[in-house]
Amino acid sequence: MCGIIGIIGKENISNSVKLGLQAVQHRGQDAAGIGVVNENCFFVHKDPGYVVQALEGVDVKGPGVAIGHVRYPTAGMGAHIREDAQPFFCRQPGVVMVHNGNLTNCSELKKYLGDQSIYLSTGCDLEPLLYIFCDKLMKIRSTNHGIDDVVAALKETYKLIRGAFTIVAGLVIRGKPTMFCARDPYGIRPAVWGRTKDGYVCASESVSIDILDSEHKGDVGAGEVMFFREDEEPKSYLIDKKGIAPCVFESIYFARPDSIINNNSVYKTRLELGKKLGQEILSKNINVDIVSPVPDTSIPAALSIADTIGKPYAECFIKNRYSARTFIMPTQVCRENAVRLKLNPIVSQIEGKKLLLVDDSIVRGTTLKRVVSLLKTRGKAKEVHLAIHCPPVLNPCFYGIDMSIREDLVAYRETLKLGIDTTSPCLDEQRRMEKQIAVCLGADSLTYLSIDGLNSVAGRDKCAACFDGKYPVQLSDTLIEEMRNGRKGISCACTTS
Repeated sequence: MCGIIGIIGKENISNSVKLGLQAVQHRGQDAAGIGVVNENCFFVHKDPGYVVQALEGVDVKGPGVAIGHVRYPTAGMGAHIREDAQPFFCRQPGVVMVHNGNLTNCSELKKYLGDQSIYLSTGCDLEPLLYIFCDKLMKIRSTNHGIDDVVAALKETYKLIRGAFTIVAGLVIRGKPTMFCARDPYGIRPAVWGRTKDGYVCASESVSIDILDSEHKGDVGAGEVMFFREDEEPKSYLIDKKGIAPCVFESIYFARPDSIINNNSVYKTRLELGKKLGQEILSKNINVDIVSPVPDTSIPAALSIADTIGKPYAECFIKNRYSARTFIMPTQVCRENAVRLKLNPIVSQIEGKKLLLVDDSIVRGTTLKRVVSLLKTRGKAKEVHLAIHCPPVLNPCFYGIDMSIREDLVAYRETLKLGIDTTSPCLDEQRRMEKQIAVCLGADSLTYLSIDGLNSVAGRDKCAACFDGKYPVQLSDTLIEEMRNGRKGISCACTTS
């Protein structure tokens, strides 16, 4: 999962990209980059670090196109390898490109390119995507490309690539800097667009549009590409639509609560998830004194749960605002160290209390285990009951979220021990599993939101494969093993860097 933005305008385009990237810094902490297309001049700068560190001193006024990226590695050689950061630039015909997501058939693409004597120099999955697109575009005509040529090249590219992705690119079309934003055939990864005072902006989340004082207009559709040019109305074309399956984990965890993605308020979605979970907690007759979130993602759900079960809402942690987001850190050691820096219990709030602790999800379980231990030892809570506003994460994600190794998932491991369905258990099986995982985490009880509860809020047109095992884009066992090994390689690289 990464954050992307693209801007076409008449002035201050690089500073606008830097500002917009900071709004989605939560989507990637390891590296940042920017690419600029100004008439026939191309510029790319990328480095490890946060936006303010990596892009310090970059200042391109415009007019033209500027695109940006913040990286969270799910493919590539490591978190701090500059060459794997985005954007990427292809000199012929001249394209700068960023993407958010994950291609699932990189080895096939590498072989396809190798057969044409086109070789890769990084482990980033954007590189083969860019080279294939440019190769297809150059085969249509060698120069003076039009929008129709780009659409045709994208259609040929989509026939070869598989996975979840949103692409933003800048290039010169018939002598005019042009930006396009394209989304995968299922719309798994998000893409929004809006109008600035002198052009257009597209991004992963609407908060990037808000921070630029621009007008949010809507989403790029599944399988669609939108073209943006100075002083012209946007044009959209259908490339290859196969369904509608936006990632539900965006609304549960990744996106900022003040974002609008897929035409839905993230904050409102989390409120509704909390309400449904609160109703399920009531049915279990769990006795608690206060309801408190693990800050910050689960705050809306915790507010709804407290209201639904009729218990006071209270803060039990102070969050270090200068601590990075733990889930998207590359290794477990990094995540555990970050928890120590990030959260400190407020003893006066929780000492002697029965606490219902609300969190957005449990993936590996080790981080939340430490949080429970903190509340009981340092915080002196009498009891800690867990409420998770999504179903159990039982299946790996191959579409851009760091959950590609199934054995790392605590729900999968504990469900396997019980001998019940490890893909999508029924509610009775889920309740049995909750007792097992509660013991594993040192909690007094655990309640996950049910699949039915999730569906009642998010609908059925979504990707929820990590919960129900229904993958929109199928993968062979060989490709799954390659992605597992690639992810393990990142962990090793990050541990030693």
